[in-house]
Amino acid sequence: MKLLLIDDHPLFRDGLSLLIQHRLSLPDHAALSLLEAGDLSEAAAVLQAHPDVKLALLDLNLGDRQGLDTLQQWRTIAPDVPVVVLSADDRPATIVSAIDRGAAGFIPKTVQAATMQDALRRVLAGEVYLPDLLGAEAWVDEAAEEESPESLLGLSERQLDVLRLLIEGKPNKEICRMLVLSESTVKTHLSAIFRKLRVNSRTQAVVAVARAGVALGPLSRRP
Repeated sequence: MKLLLIDDHPLFRDGLSLLIQHRLSLPDHAALSLLEAGDLSEAAAVLQAHPDVKLALLDLNLGDRQGLDTLQQWRTIAPDVPVVVLSADDRPATIVSAIDRGAAGFIPKTVQAATMQDALRRVLAGEVYLPDLLGAEAWVDEAAEEESPESLLGLSERQLDVLRLLIEGKPNKEICRMLVLSESTVKTHLSAIFRKLRVNSRTQAVVAVARAGVALGPLSRRP
């Protein structure tokens, strides 16, 4: 599995590279290969040379972009690559906005090494990671707190496919294209997913999956 780390601090890249390549392992023992870039321009060049990158780890503050505009620009460059934000700005408003803009998770740079390791392992295993400080109980109604990972897996295979792509930040039209479904069918699946998770928006759905600790895995099938 190829990962792309986009951060303008070489020392942080070196430390995270050491953590990922020497202290992390996936359940299926897949090999991890970490690619690095210092800004979005360099990241775009790396992606062109390695189109099989499976996940991007993105700092929000780079030399050529700052703040959430960084994420928005990266989603334009690589709409098909799931992205997890790494940032020292761990304010709830920033986390919410990052998820709204298509991030598949958010790992604060301020966490301890052990927490960073656990967060990366969960992300690489297909889970969504959001920090505890987010206060997710304010996003999902109290009834949803009783939802278990097993009940979340009660979604149909196609609904899980739609949810997986939603978490990756894909818009409805892209989900339609990838799953060869009509827009009305995708909207129907989203409505069913929201009802099952007892949420009202895409952002709340991401939080619900993160809180449940469910690894959705790859799409069940591609047309």
